[in-house]
Amino acid sequence: MSDKLTRIAIINEDRCRPKKCKLECKKSCPVVRMGKRCIEVKNDSKICIISEELCIGCGICTKKCPFHAIRIINLPSSLEQETTHRYGPNSFKLHRLPMPRQGQVLGLVGTNGIGKTTALNILAGKLKPNLGRYSEIMDWPEIIKNFRGSELQGYFNKILEDKIIAKIKPQYVDNIPKTIRGQVSRVLQKKDGRKVSKELIKDLELTPLLDRKIADLSGGELQRFAICVVSIAKADIYMFDEPSSYLDVRQRLKAARVIRSLLPENPYVIVVEHDLAVIDYLSDFVCCLYGVPGAYGVVTMPFSVREGINIFLAGFVPTENLRFREISLSFKIAESVDETQEEIERKSICDYPEMTKTLGNFELSIESGDFCDSEIIVMVGENGTGKTTFIRMLAGLLIPNEGKAKIPKLNVSYKPQKISPKFQGTVQQLLDKKIQPALTNPQFITDVYKPLSLDYIKDQEVLTLSGGELQRVALCLALGTQADVYLIDEPSAYLDSEQRIIAAKVIKRHIIHSRKTGFIVEHDFIMATYLADRVIVFEGEPAIKCVARKPQGLLTGMNLFLKNLEITFRRDPTNYRPRINKFGSIKDKEQKANGTYFFIGDDDDAKNDK
Repeated sequence: MSDKLTRIAIINEDRCRPKKCKLECKKSCPVVRMGKRCIEVKNDSKICIISEELCIGCGICTKKCPFHAIRIINLPSSLEQETTHRYGPNSFKLHRLPMPRQGQVLGLVGTNGIGKTTALNILAGKLKPNLGRYSEIMDWPEIIKNFRGSELQGYFNKILEDKIIAKIKPQYVDNIPKTIRGQVSRVLQKKDGRKVSKELIKDLELTPLLDRKIADLSGGELQRFAICVVSIAKADIYMFDEPSSYLDVRQRLKAARVIRSLLPENPYVIVVEHDLAVIDYLSDFVCCLYGVPGAYGVVTMPFSVREGINIFLAGFVPTENLRFREISLSFKIAESVDETQEEIERKSICDYPEMTKTLGNFELSIESGDFCDSEIIVMVGENGTGKTTFIRMLAGLLIPNEGKAKIPKLNVSYKPQKISPKFQGTVQQLLDKKIQPALTNPQFITDVYKPLSLDYIKDQEVLTLSGGELQRVALCLALGTQADVYLIDEPSAYLDSEQRIIAAKVIKRHIIHSRKTGFIVEHDFIMATYLADRVIVFEGEPAIKCVARKPQGLLTGMNLFLKNLEITFRRDPTNYRPRINKFGSIKDKEQKANGTYFFIGDDDDAKNDK
């Protein structure tokens, strides 16, 4: 790779407020002082503009900006020739594109804001790539000429000739009721171009929802509905942007099987997913995206599924001899400890009795159990089995049915499943109001505040935060509250794959260092297995009658849970991440025969792929 560098200046439009500052960036710029127009604020512009040709990369403006709105980044000049699209001056740019292949599933792995959705829109023909020349009107022949010699040349020729029809499942399914109205059954009947709606409705468990209106569907129901709408349509390329959001483990795997059922018709299929276990199970090959979120993104060449995900976790691309993350991410957990030995080492600090709770037609029975200090208990089960109900009972927000059972009074900190911000003010003001003592603790700053990257959003208004930013703030508030028991409901929601791993490490480190107890509800299997010391398995008929088993060891609990789902897992020998065995593979059959549904031994890809 060339040693020459090209410089980009990124202005965050949400942060840059030239009318509310003293233009410190412009006044401090040495190039401006020399009489050149390196930084300008035009009357008709709401933000400042930085000339990347004149910028010398001193970084003074980034330090002087009171709103932290400026970033100056040096890139290898070789990437400049591979620019696919740029939205405008001082804005995000994408380098290269993933190359889809007919009859195979391409997985895209990368952090939020790195260009995955931009790549999908370009490949769908919804966004014409400008090759970085945002001030020019690009013609398709010139764009196709830029991709000559690659598979994308033929692909874009098909788009130009209108031979490709693309269908995209949107990332944010919450917005679907605003654009699609009516009864679920009528919408599906209208969209069914492949005449397969009956089979997919059964596979995605949509039968009970057919008579309901789309506006009345929950997040998980909307997700399954959206996957069905895209899958039944007649198209040449199917794109699924985060299809696992709101779904439990079983529903995620059913959705994955539905997506793979598209392949016999030989279309292009692209999936963007943050649950690494699902993207591993679903994809035939993977492209990683690296760079600086919100600034630039680079697409790697396609790798095999295992190699691609391991490259993403390692933060190193061997084909480019490039490191894009300082640390590698691994999931090594201690080998299973005999439960009797565990009881000797850890002193039980509290017991909870056998209880029941009835909510309408739903009945939850809870077996008695105990918990210890420096321990994390993860609750696993399908949606509607009572996990949130149990955690709300522990928090004192729900009272058990009348009887002898009483939950001991606990000093708890609770992060709810759904986060609805109401605070009028900035993130820093909210943290100062709620957890001021924790912010003066160096251990908390090191273990929680800095890893969650809250410095970068501390000056933003709480009401303007994205879902992932709200999740990180809520985690910080929950862990910063003084408590004996931390109750955290779905900490992975809205976080990208890298943020999920960081959040899991933050939670585990805080619980151990503070010698407290954590109860976690989590559907991301990789995150759940990394966090869990013990497991509470929820069984039964969702939304009708369920049982919460007593806390069990990780291996015992996960074996029970996975046996109910008829899924087997193995562990990758490189970074120890759990990997789902292909249904019916040799490895899958072996583990089921041995009763080892959750397997801590080494991976054996040869057996699994057969």
